[in-house]
Amino acid sequence: MSGFGLLRLPGEIRFGWGTRHAVPALAACYGTRVAFVVDPFLAQTDAFAQILATTGEHGAQTLVVTDVPPELPVDAVSACAERVRAFAPDVIVGVGGGSALDAAKLVALLISHPGPASRYYGENQVPGPVVPLIAVPTTAGTGSEVTPVAVVSDGSREVKVGISSPRLIPAIAVVDPELTIGAPPSVTAHAGIDAFVHAVESFTAAPLDVGAQSDLPVFVGRDILTDTLSLEAAALIFRALPRALEDPADRQAREDMARASLLAGMAFGSAGTHLSHAIQYPVGALTHTPHGLGTGTLLPYVLQACVPAIPDRLARLGSALGVASDGDVQSRAQAAVDAIADLCARIGLPRSLAELGDIAPERDRIIRLSLQARRLVGIAPVPADETIVGAIVDAALAGDRTLLAASPPASSPRPEDNA
Repeated sequence: MSGFGLLRLPGEIRFGWGTRHAVPALAACYGTRVAFVVDPFLAQTDAFAQILATTGEHGAQTLVVTDVPPELPVDAVSACAERVRAFAPDVIVGVGGGSALDAAKLVALLISHPGPASRYYGENQVPGPVVPLIAVPTTAGTGSEVTPVAVVSDGSREVKVGISSPRLIPAIAVVDPELTIGAPPSVTAHAGIDAFVHAVESFTAAPLDVGAQSDLPVFVGRDILTDTLSLEAAALIFRALPRALEDPADRQAREDMARASLLAGMAFGSAGTHLSHAIQYPVGALTHTPHGLGTGTLLPYVLQACVPAIPDRLARLGSALGVASDGDVQSRAQAAVDAIADLCARIGLPRSLAELGDIAPERDRIIRLSLQARRLVGIAPVPADETIVGAIVDAALAGDRTLLAASPPASSPRPEDNA
């Protein structure tokens, strides 16, 4: 790996118990008209009511928008933006899980620049700054509070579509672990394992040779700055996620998960993610299952396919997770993948894609659509083609990693991938 590093982050990140109480004062720094984009079920909670009341005490006029439907249909987001545009906010505050924060990013975009949203699909299409956004996550998973990506559902597309631009990064991220305590077990598990996938895939992403470029892609692959964040996040989640599920009131586990999700978001916001995410997009569209459920189910199969290409890197990941380090590098890499598969099983994830739905007949379509996610497959640690992605999908459908271990996809590792 070269000495190149890149981090794109909010201007301010606040982390810790009770930090949500700073939101009204932070919003006041931008003006007196504050629009909140909030998950519907959070709008009536005491925590949000207190933030809202204190914002009013700071002399602000407020608008609360709760039209944040699951999967974020683009028409619903556009309608939400119309309401907020009429209010003419000085700042937007997004409160909730990944969908609410993505909705807040898109509202900030659509009230700052002409629609429709489709003109901004893809990378680096946002032409200028957007209305300032304060992001307050209530789940430990997406890392959306620090990332440049928002994802919507568009009926004209076969899979969800992303809008990716550094201009979408929130101005301020406020991460209060206390807001995650009420999350249902399924949300804790699916969001938590997705944060783990962010950490692992940003650590295993191929490094791109972009240091001399003036215009960079949104995802540039792993680098010397993201590696440390990725490893710390992965190690925290590996220990804390089972504890948070066993005892939802375990404050240390909740704090570790919130911090890990934040760190993973900081890493993958620049480095990117790869094949678990690329394959999940069509799988999620076909099965209508949570994003983290799909990425977590796929991760052991993706990593199994990567063992021949990046054994040193996977062995290093295993060491960070505390996996036994006996044997040669290949066996240590395999031990890391086995330990990650065990984590997925311990938190109740399916062992195969077939358990998510009857999607085997759509196998070829899944492969085709996965390969269309170029910003993801382009930084995979193996040259992602129909053969490799097909082998991963087949093994994941069968629930059998030995199909990959016994006959790994024929491919050579990318340059420097063992660095």
